[in-house]
Amino acid sequence: MPQRLDAPAAAATVDEVPCTHLDTVAKFFRALSDPTRLKLLEFILDGERTSAECVEHAGISQPRVSVHLSCLVDCGYIAARRDGKKLRYAVGDPRVVDLLVLARSLAADNAAALNCCTRIPGSQG
Repeated sequence: MPQRLDAPAAAATVDEVPCTHLDTVAKFFRALSDPTRLKLLEFILDGERTSAECVEHAGISQPRVSVHLSCLVDCGYIAARRDGKKLRYAVGDPRVVDLLVLARSLAADNAAALNCCTRIPGSQG
């Protein structure tokens, strides 16, 4: 039987403040709700990338890219490894690929409704 979304999670947050499973799932999606993080994550899906490659791809400053990559690492979407002076980023869990494939499909199937939605910040409606 699936766990209810509002059931308490077994783990606590970094600050040791208990959070519900629903809070954890909402945070999971918020980490993906930023267009720059999503752009970086999709870029990394194609293979391991260096910080410099991510900066070039994103077209924003290195410090901003670093913040976004750190978020993705901290949330478990990607993994970082040191290679000399460089940091290299790769998908941390193969299920991330499945998640983004499904998200693209759902977004494409619901594009008209999503584009007209006025309830979600950043929507065009």
